[in-house]
Amino acid sequence: QVQLAESGGGLVQAGGSLRLACEASGSFFSINTMGWHRQGPGKQRESVASITRDGRTNYGDSVKGRFTISRDNGRNTAYLRMNSLKPEDTGVYYCHAGAYLTSGNPPPVSTAWGQGTQVTVSS
Repeated sequence: QVQLAESGGGLVQAGGSLRLACEASGSFFSINTMGWHRQGPGKQRESVASITRDGRTNYGDSVKGRFTISRDNGRNTAYLRMNSLKPEDTGVYYCHAGAYLTSGNPPPVSTAWGQGTQVTVSS
C-alpha cells in the first residue's frame, strides 16, 4: 500500500553533514506525519525527528539545533539535513510515514517503514 524508499546515508567525519531523503509511493490518499528513527550499535531505537503534513516539526533532544527535517508534499518526500555530526549519531536510520489510504470517514490508516540507511560518523 505504502512503500518508502530511503537514500543519502554514508560515511562522514565528525563535524560533517549528510542529507537523508525518504520518498513515499504506492496507493494512498495522503501522506501525513513523516519522520526518522535511528538505532545505534547496542542501543535502543530512538526518535530523531518528525514533521506533519502542515510542517510542524519535532526533534529528539540529542539532535536539536543540528538536524533539520523538511518535506515536499508534492513529491511525498521528506528530508533530514544532519549537520555537525557526532560519532554518537552513528546508526541505522529508519524513515516512517503515516498515510490515509482513502478519503473515507474515518479513513483507513497505514504506517510504513523504510528499509533503513546506514549513517557512520568517524571521529
